[in-house]
Amino acid sequence: MKSNRLKHIKEYYFSRKLQEIARLQSEGCPVINLAIGSPDLPPPERVRKTMAEYALRGDTHMYQPYRGRHELRRAIAGFYRRHYGVKLSPEDEILPLTGSKEGILHLSMALLNPGDQVLLPEPGYMTYRSATLLAGGEPYAYELTEENDYLPDLRMLEKQEMSRVKIMWINYPHMPTGRQVDKAIFEKLVDFARRHQILLINDNPYSFILTENPGSILQVSGALEVAAELNSLSKSHNMAGWRTGMLLARKEIIDTVMQFKSQMDSGMFLGTQMAAVKALNMGDEWYQNLNNIYSKRKKIVRKICRHLNLEINERQAGLFVWAKLPEGENSKDFTDKLLAEKDIFITPGFIFGNNSDNYVRISLTNDEKTLQEALNRITNRSL
Repeated sequence: MKSNRLKHIKEYYFSRKLQEIARLQSEGCPVINLAIGSPDLPPPERVRKTMAEYALRGDTHMYQPYRGRHELRRAIAGFYRRHYGVKLSPEDEILPLTGSKEGILHLSMALLNPGDQVLLPEPGYMTYRSATLLAGGEPYAYELTEENDYLPDLRMLEKQEMSRVKIMWINYPHMPTGRQVDKAIFEKLVDFARRHQILLINDNPYSFILTENPGSILQVSGALEVAAELNSLSKSHNMAGWRTGMLLARKEIIDTVMQFKSQMDSGMFLGTQMAAVKALNMGDEWYQNLNNIYSKRKKIVRKICRHLNLEINERQAGLFVWAKLPEGENSKDFTDKLLAEKDIFITPGFIFGNNSDNYVRISLTNDEKTLQEALNRITNRSL
């Protein structure tokens, strides 16, 4: 009964692994989950109050516009203008999404034809590959290596046949490595995309987490001609379960994605949209306080890494710590052993690509008490 399009698609790794963790916990194992990037902190109080207010009203439960409320699109435009210095048209260049993850699939389904190739970062987010395959495209992985500072090797790509490449996915600050880039690197990527007539898409949910200056591909002059960006309130405002994201692109791309998206959903709940407006208008103090918390947590994670003989790059941004395993270790065996012996679950690097099996990823989405307990387990008993 399974369709052919699922032939090469595996169930999402965390979907299966979390079932195992739930089973262990139900059997009494005190598993500490340091793998998932789901913020444990609440959204801003005024955001939660706005949602409650609209949920209690009697006139807010009908369908909403497919393109989202004008108030939300205007708030997104203001957010990009204040924080990134980017001017966008609320009418033509912004599309609210039910989380940016759906945007990955919507873009792929709306733009790809069978045989079109898609440049995918490796290591990188697994959904880029899955969405490409579901849309009938051909994944074309480009390696991001520690030796190349986790940047695309554009000189190597220039030597490859690019005529069938339609989309190139990038993701900076990068997940899982935490690599940040500056405007000069974005400029090189935009130039590459323009010369090869490729749509360059930056998946940008981590730009406010442990960074000094939030960056966007759209800061490059003329970028909208060849580039688009996905963004989200999941990490920056602790709204992962609220499923609120956005696509920023030129009108042609927005209209094309709308042709597909309008068949898949019937708009976002009004309360969610109006709460998102509040979130997008938070002052700088919100982000500073959030990063103060993550900075304290990261100090404990660094200690965990040291006691596990893991090597980390101190310049990482984002919600995770990417750590290199000792020589000769592989990520699956290492993480399985840590789970079995310490009841601690961290992410094995192999799920992010073939060249990441000697790395693991640790999330900062647990409070200091939980992280300290994980550290105590590691330091008090030999692994």
